[in-house]
Amino acid sequence: MDKEKLTGEAIAFRPIAEDDSEFLYKLYASTRAEEMALTGWNEKETEAFLRSQFNLQHTQYMKNYTEGGTFEIILVDHTPAGRLYLQRKPNDLHIIDIALLPEFRGKGTGSRIMKELMAEADQKKLPLSLYVEQFNPALGLYERLGFEKKELIGVYFSMVRPPKRNDE
Repeated sequence: MDKEKLTGEAIAFRPIAEDDSEFLYKLYASTRAEEMALTGWNEKETEAFLRSQFNLQHTQYMKNYTEGGTFEIILVDHTPAGRLYLQRKPNDLHIIDIALLPEFRGKGTGSRIMKELMAEADQKKLPLSLYVEQFNPALGLYERLGFEKKELIGVYFSMVRPPKRNDE
């Protein structure tokens, strides 16, 4: 991600660090809040489950995306606001994960980041790909940005945005 191109509200990125684990857990838990509310579990059960799932996911990401993977904290006005995990491959720019804390959602931050990723993919003439849960509200954003559903894999849509040509 070209950090210099993001202007307006100060958005920056920095590599994740070991002391980010509690922030990353809080972020992960925020993405599962609605789902957890339906379980009927108490707070202790919910936290144990979410910590277990977060640890599994984090370990899987760190293990499986070593080649070309970047794992960054999204900073908005120097405040940790989310995460952006990418994999740059010779034939694809793949968004492993992008998530914002609830207080940063719906304010255009995610759209600005996505548009920069789209510009990078277009400049490199690469498709931009991602997976999104079929009921995730971000699905509509991705479709508006030109991503196309390719297939449903479990509960996730595989989506791809082809690179734009210079004349488009």
